[in-house]
Amino acid sequence: MTITGAIVLFSVIWFMCLFIALQVRITSQEEDGEVVPGTPASAPVNLNMKKRFFWVTVVTVALWVPLCLLILYGPIGIDEIDLFRRYREGAS
Repeated sequence: MTITGAIVLFSVIWFMCLFIALQVRITSQEEDGEVVPGTPASAPVNLNMKKRFFWVTVVTVALWVPLCLLILYGPIGIDEIDLFRRYREGAS
């Protein structure tokens, strides 16, 4: 795995975790009972993005490190993922 591949893997995992974390423990203004004039009732009340970014990064590192180690040193390599070569061998 190259440095670029590791960065791309980290970015993909980070954004996937962020999209999941954005939906967790969100209270809308309508559920809270206080709708600020000029905003939709579905606008969030308790959206603390710094805290969410921190926890998303922690979870991403916890997922990314084992994945990188598995790709670099584990039993899964590019030969196990290359499906076209396997299908070519089976066809002949």
